[in-house]
Amino acid sequence: MSLAVRAVCRPEVAGAFALAGVRAVEAATPPDAAARVAELRAQSDVGVILLEDSLYDRLPEESRREFGRRPLPMIVPFPGPKWEARPEDAEAYIVELLRQVVGYRVRLR
Repeated sequence: MSLAVRAVCRPEVAGAFALAGVRAVEAATPPDAAARVAELRAQSDVGVILLEDSLYDRLPEESRREFGRRPLPMIVPFPGPKWEARPEDAEAYIVELLRQVVGYRVRLR
């Protein structure tokens, strides 16, 4: 018997899972995520539910405790992307790009 992996995440993240071949269920709010997880838990062919941490952290404590009571499907929170504002200064932007590529901060003169 093979079990499926599903992801419950915000709409902005769902496309990345589709590119990776994992079917994603979109949930914009924590109550919506709780409803989607309940639907997936009722399906017998789902073995793992990946749940974006920003949605998982805002679920009621009782819901999170219930996840641990049943062995399948496993609920696995994953870290969502962190979008940060780009530096306005062109030099700061270049320094940040170099830091990401080289691995440490570089000083420009």
